[in-house]
Amino acid sequence: MQNRIFSHLFGDLARDFGQPVMLWQVGVLVATLALAWLLARVLRRALDLRRQTRYQTLRFGAESLNRAFFPLIGAVLVWLARAIAGQFIHTSLLDLALVPLLGIGLIYIVFFFARRVFSHDGETHAWLFVVEKIVSLVVWVAMVLTVMGIQDDVIAWMASVHFRVANAHMTLLSLVTGLLWVCVTMIVAMWLGAAFEDRLMRAKTLDANLKVVVARVGRAAFVLAAVLISLSLVGIDITVLGVFGGALGVGLGFGLQKIASNYVSGFIILIDRSLRIGDTINVGGLQGMVTQIRTRYTVVRGLDGIETLIPNEKLITDVVQNQSSYLTRGYAKAAVQIAYTSDVEQAMALLPQAADGVPRVLADPAPTPYLVSFGADGINLELGFWIADAATGTSAVRSAVNRNIWQLFSAHGISIPFAQREVRIVGNVANLAGAVPQAVTMTAAAANQADNAL
Repeated sequence: MQNRIFSHLFGDLARDFGQPVMLWQVGVLVATLALAWLLARVLRRALDLRRQTRYQTLRFGAESLNRAFFPLIGAVLVWLARAIAGQFIHTSLLDLALVPLLGIGLIYIVFFFARRVFSHDGETHAWLFVVEKIVSLVVWVAMVLTVMGIQDDVIAWMASVHFRVANAHMTLLSLVTGLLWVCVTMIVAMWLGAAFEDRLMRAKTLDANLKVVVARVGRAAFVLAAVLISLSLVGIDITVLGVFGGALGVGLGFGLQKIASNYVSGFIILIDRSLRIGDTINVGGLQGMVTQIRTRYTVVRGLDGIETLIPNEKLITDVVQNQSSYLTRGYAKAAVQIAYTSDVEQAMALLPQAADGVPRVLADPAPTPYLVSFGADGINLELGFWIADAATGTSAVRSAVNRNIWQLFSAHGISIPFAQREVRIVGNVANLAGAVPQAVTMTAAAANQADNAL
């Protein structure tokens, strides 16, 4: 075995070494690699210009694709040169150079697909590094076996190892081949699903919820097709999955009905567009903005910044207040009280002026003053007005209107009364002396002075 390995690895090169044919092979190899480097550089520049307008998920992994250009183009050119020059000279050096070029190019291509599958917005998944390590190991082992010339012996040995799984007779070669096909089809399906989702999200004519639904259904369809294709390639009869599918459906109906209900509810929310990302909702006492609509749950970010996961079933069965409907304006009130000695008509004329110039206060319908009631301490007035984009908040607008009311009333001598209370003090000592008890009236200001004196 050692002589065979040694002869295959160095025999052809040793035969041509020192001969003029070796110089011809070196020249052809250098020329093809230089041409491959120039073509790869031009192709990288052209693709980099296109990626500048794409999403981060499309740009992620571009480094691996750029690195794959040179070895792949070089392998194609070396193969063409070998096919042409093989009719006139020996091509041992070109045969040897073809192996690492193909192997390294294959590694970078797999890296590109893996990064497109196991990444989102440039964030890598833990499985990505595992896939890259396994692929690198398998490809390098295959290159070493090919250079040593014992790949056929290894394949024959793997085919001779028999074992049994349930009622099926398998070999090590069929098992490895089956796992390889499953991995390849799954990665390709997930890559196609990611590419389909990215292209769908760039469409401007489709509704956002419809994009999410179609993207998720498309990914599931690609994965299902990959599973069926891989099982057929391995040699498993997919017709036996009918019984298994029926049993699985019964199990889902009884044991996983809550989870299934949440998934169905999620698709209903996305399809009927009752909720959208960015809506401000109130459900079960929780108020916040919808940041994500997942298949099983919806993420709502509260006013305190804390995100809460709400099961989709709850959004279907419970009462949900959507404060971001198509009617974005909202009605607000500013209540104020004036003294009975103040001019009511003047105060009501000043109230609409308090809303003039305040951002987001609508001029149509115009702000309207009302005399609401007669209170214990003064006359209760109210200014009603409409606010644009009420879902973004109304506190700042009402605060600005109240400040304007205070300034206008102060400038025109309209007083806002404070509460006044009458306190009667009855003394027992005065009753014994025959004195007549008298009521003492204290205003709020006098009461405060008495408290300070104490």
